Amino acid sequence: MPSLLSAASALPLHRYPQREITQAFTELMTSGSGPAGDQEAGASLRKAIARTHQATTVEWRHLALALVDYDKLDDFGACNDAFLREAPPLAARAVSLALERAGLTVDDVDLVVSVTVTGVAAPSIDARLVPLLGLRSNVKRMPLVGLGCVAGAAGIARVADYLAGHPDDVAVLVSAELCSLTLQRDDTSMANVVASGLFGDGAAAVVMVGDRRTAAHHAPAVGFRDSISHFFPDTERVMGWDVGSTGMRVVLSPVVPDLVARELRPVVDSFLDRHGLQVGDVRKWIAHPGGPKVLTALEGALDIDAEDTATTWSSLRDVGNLSSASVLHVLEQTLADSPPGTRSPALLLAMGPGFCAELVLLEW
Repeated sequence: MPSLLSAASALPLHRYPQREITQAFTELMTSGSGPAGDQEAGASLRKAIARTHQATTVEWRHLALALVDYDKLDDFGACNDAFLREAPPLAARAVSLALERAGLTVDDVDLVVSVTVTGVAAPSIDARLVPLLGLRSNVKRMPLVGLGCVAGAAGIARVADYLAGHPDDVAVLVSAELCSLTLQRDDTSMANVVASGLFGDGAAAVVMVGDRRTAAHHAPAVGFRDSISHFFPDTERVMGWDVGSTGMRVVLSPVVPDLVARELRPVVDSFLDRHGLQVGDVRKWIAHPGGPKVLTALEGALDIDAEDTATTWSSLRDVGNLSSASVLHVLEQTLADSPPGTRSPALLLAMGPGFCAELVLLEW
């Protein structure tokens, strides 16, 4: 089976407590709302934003830019220019650290898969890493755009698919998400309010190798056993983006927690059953931190408790939801807390636009 050798994240240097971000983003979101002089409506809106941000349980976030610079992002072009400037070096930091932890160098890398949903880049992020890192000129590349929060898990699964046919190869998955650059000014919709308080910025990378390369690697590694993708019917408008002249306007339905509570368990049970496993056999849960309501719904659906998802809750608190990079950040922390070697089942899972889920069964 393919193996996962390491995971690493890289976070922007601008780090703020949630209360400071709430204050700054509230000014941007309410600067043009409501009739002039309607102080009562303005005060009510500000209280609603503060209450929503507090409910996310996020305490700190890293941002691509200094807070004072977000007022300068007045159109899609300015936001995307910032993404092109900030995302590649952040991704490079994550890849460098992941390779170092795996005991490998850039010359070892045969494939780079990049995932993002918060910026548009052509050449893609993976191409921009070639000169930044000094990757081989014949390195294979695969950019995956538009998968959103599910892309961290889906990316691991697609890399494993490649390695099944290339057992001597080394592959790197890298996620770069600058969610703060998608903030919509003067938009007081609940979806934008929630997103402005939940999502943070960051990059993460995972190094994986084929089974013949695994045999030559003497350190313990996490084994990849299987993956599954699942689409939930009639959910296209549950999560995603509407793209317009002002940039990416978030689509985020309040039905997501109910959908997870109602639909996730049968998918997980069916997937585990084909390996002779049940939910109770899973020793580690590596879940994407979609938000407190989604996490609570996931715990209820799977009959697990906050202790099983403690690392996910910690990630949400410390950095917010990093979209596709989040589950990789949780994976990094899980590896740091519990190095592989016991060969026990672990389940990595994320959900995203579609509405869909990606499950990855690992052997820890």
